[in-house]
Amino acid sequence: MMTPEIAADLVSEALGLVTRMVAVLVVPGLLVGLLVALFQAATQINEQTLSFLPRLLATLLVVALAGRWLVGSMMDFCISVFHRAATLVG
Repeated sequence: MMTPEIAADLVSEALGLVTRMVAVLVVPGLLVGLLVALFQAATQINEQTLSFLPRLLATLLVVALAGRWLVGSMMDFCISVFHRAATLVG
């Protein structure tokens, strides 16, 4: 039988995993965007599309480097949920 405590634990664990995964993907893009914005402010280049390519490349690099960890974390969580479900049912 699933109790509210078990459900709250699963939701908390899922939100923590999603937060870590999003932070790994978004933070490098934010930092690169900040550096490009500082460069644009210093050189007074006001091109809107200039920051897109470096942010895209940073995000793709992070996906390439951390992809195995991201997928592994998601698989570990799914396996954990399925094991818990099996013990709750029978």
